[in-house]
Amino acid sequence: MIRATLVLLLSIFPLAAKACEGIAIEDSGVYTGPLCLADVPRRVVVLDASFGLGIGMDVGLPIVGAPLERMSDAALHARAVDAKITSLGFVTEPSLETLVALQPDLIVGFVGSESMASGIYPMVSQLAPTLLYTSTDWRAFYRLMAGLTGREAAVASQLSALDDRIAEVAARMPETTVSVVRITSWDFQVYLDSPGGYAPFNIMRQAGVNRSTYETTDNPSEALKRPDWEQLAQLDGDVLLYIVGGTNDSDKDGRHEEVLANPLWQMLPAVQAGRVHRVDHGHWMQFSGLASAHAVLDDLERYVIGPQ
Repeated sequence: MIRATLVLLLSIFPLAAKACEGIAIEDSGVYTGPLCLADVPRRVVVLDASFGLGIGMDVGLPIVGAPLERMSDAALHARAVDAKITSLGFVTEPSLETLVALQPDLIVGFVGSESMASGIYPMVSQLAPTLLYTSTDWRAFYRLMAGLTGREAAVASQLSALDDRIAEVAARMPETTVSVVRITSWDFQVYLDSPGGYAPFNIMRQAGVNRSTYETTDNPSEALKRPDWEQLAQLDGDVLLYIVGGTNDSDKDGRHEEVLANPLWQMLPAVQAGRVHRVDHGHWMQFSGLASAHAVLDDLERYVIGPQ
């Protein structure tokens, strides 16, 4: 009876029964973790051209492949090309043939949710050990990736310097209310000031930026609204930042120009006051780590704080 029970437990909990004899990666954000690697990875493929690629390159992961097509962050794309990283194609349609040919010993993806991970993991995990990160905590992901390359101290120092700059910017932040909207080819998107918000908007929150009532919530599960034209009037900040382009064609298909010429857009307080500014899609919507964080702070200093 005892032997039969032990066999059953080993079949259900194989990782618990056998200790990792290589590198154990333990983090609550790792899908189906802990992950055991036989050795230090030498050929890494990343599945996203934002957090995975930017943070992976920052910490010195030996990345050999990533989805580089239609990237909106020109600087990150140039870094990847210079590093001779092979493109897997577009992020939503990566080439599995190319991935297989690259013979990775680790596949990494910053997916941000368990539901996303569950749709990807069964296929790619058959090709190589797979680390899909389901948390939205990009700082924790930095520290996790730095542990694979021995750069924990350097990353800790860089994150500390970012916190110092955020505090310095917050000390100078005026009481001005700021609205932010993304114009796509099919809708408007408002990323909220929320405890669970997307990284650049959490940086705004940490830097003491006041958003409109419509753009603010204490609900960590709420991070995005898609206003219609009438609801757009609730973006009544003193300053309006807007985002177009990137992986959608809103800056090429004519909708961007139509929106800016529409009387409802022209009636927004910031537009009427001449305090409306277009910000770069690259670091706002394809956020990829420390460089993006500092670029967001640059925009806040330029457009919200202004000359001192």
